[in-house]
Amino acid sequence: MDLSQFSTIRVAACDLNGQMRGKRVPGDYAEKLDRGAVRMPLSVLNLDIFGADIEGSPLVFESGDADGMLRPTGRNPAPLPWLSAPQPLVPMAMYHDDGTPFDGDPRHALVAVLERYAARGWQVMAATELEFTLVDDSGDALKPVRSPRSGRRLNAPGILSMWQMDAFDEFLTALYDGCAAMDIPAQTATIEAGVGQFEVTLNHRDALSAADDTWLFKALIKGLARRHGFAATFMAKPFDDDAGNGMHMHFSVLDAEGRNVFDNGGPEGTDTLRAAVAGCIEGMSPSTLIFAPHANSYDRLVPGAHAPTSATWAYENRTAALRIPGGPPVARRIEHRVPGGDINPYLSFAAILGAAMIGIEDDMTPPAPITGNAYEHDAPGLAADWRTAIERFGASEMMARIFPEGLIRNLMMTKRQELDQMSRIPHEAWWKTYLETV
Repeated sequence: MDLSQFSTIRVAACDLNGQMRGKRVPGDYAEKLDRGAVRMPLSVLNLDIFGADIEGSPLVFESGDADGMLRPTGRNPAPLPWLSAPQPLVPMAMYHDDGTPFDGDPRHALVAVLERYAARGWQVMAATELEFTLVDDSGDALKPVRSPRSGRRLNAPGILSMWQMDAFDEFLTALYDGCAAMDIPAQTATIEAGVGQFEVTLNHRDALSAADDTWLFKALIKGLARRHGFAATFMAKPFDDDAGNGMHMHFSVLDAEGRNVFDNGGPEGTDTLRAAVAGCIEGMSPSTLIFAPHANSYDRLVPGAHAPTSATWAYENRTAALRIPGGPPVARRIEHRVPGGDINPYLSFAAILGAAMIGIEDDMTPPAPITGNAYEHDAPGLAADWRTAIERFGASEMMARIFPEGLIRNLMMTKRQELDQMSRIPHEAWWKTYLETV
């Protein structure tokens, strides 16, 4: 894509909450982007969910709010189909002036984890399943979306309903067209268990591209929904008495010859798979903050509500936190079912893949796989609340082996500030903060 033909383009990096932070610049900046022509304060990637600086942050108060350089990630520029005028987005990452990666950039954290796999000659392949809910936010209270066909509000789930899918055909067609234009490999779309809830599966590819896909997909969904007269949200729990939104991540690992290191020719998988499972089990509780990063996230993590609440694994069992799907052995993989739809994709991928690698490095052994309903098993739980999750994340030796010290510090400061602010907002008004920010 020749960016110079556009009057303006957009450049943006991902902050700790997964939001795009960047600028609108003239199209002729395109040839200068690799040289760091676009600068932003390093602290911009460490803003809270309201877009405010973090009180006491050393990025602001000790460094003088110094600038960093934005450089392209290497992902192709993406059109933004929800905008009226063509304005491609160039995904960016943050660097210091000497060219070293800024350790508060969540994408760099994932790159560092993937380099540990690459050092073994391995490549991680990943895909996500993302749930979102279409809603009506035109009043003082969040309400179910109206059917574009009848104009009436949806009042019941339409699990796998083709009739309900037909009602939203114009939106879904625009979604698939938008994914194709943005090089997001969308696969199946289904109606899920919540009122107005959909799930879209993205095709597997290398893990960094899959995380990029997920980040861009969330922006696409929100933008297109507005163009079609409603809102879309990835809030973990849009309605108290309805199903929540999750993000399921599938991953496998290929060696230098392209062989799946989880495949032993049978349904049980290799010792490497079990070591990766053990790492993910060990890392689940301390990384609860990554998988449930907001006040509303903990409304989803309740027993029996289609979201895992304990560190369990199983073969072909969707109540477990980690599921080993069936199918051909060559496709043996791990499905991580804990993250909510409100996550930062780069942090979630890094936490999951980092824990799996530690399991492999340390030759961990997992507990026995469960059978039956995971909610009925006595297993270690996730952090029960937001405050506990923050402190457990910061105290974890495993998290310190996955994330750089600066990112851990910044994320904890961000979440402590948000915890204080959200405690002053009535629960029924939380959606006004999270509807479009997550």
